[in-house]
Amino acid sequence: MTSRLLTTEDVAARFRTSPATVRYWRHAGIGPAGVKVGRRVLYEEVECDRWWEAKRSAALTVS
Repeated sequence: MTSRLLTTEDVAARFRTSPATVRYWRHAGIGPAGVKVGRRVLYEEVECDRWWEAKRSAALTVS
């Protein structure tokens, strides 16, 4: 595995939002996919990049 793993706090900092918002996104199924490992949820950095590009592309096509 070569992908960097991010915590909920890392993802929140990356997208300039709160950890609670990242948890809500995961619960609602609208954010980057996370994997629960024990009590923690970890996100692959490449998955966050993929999610961001999809959001960005959708915003550009609407405009």
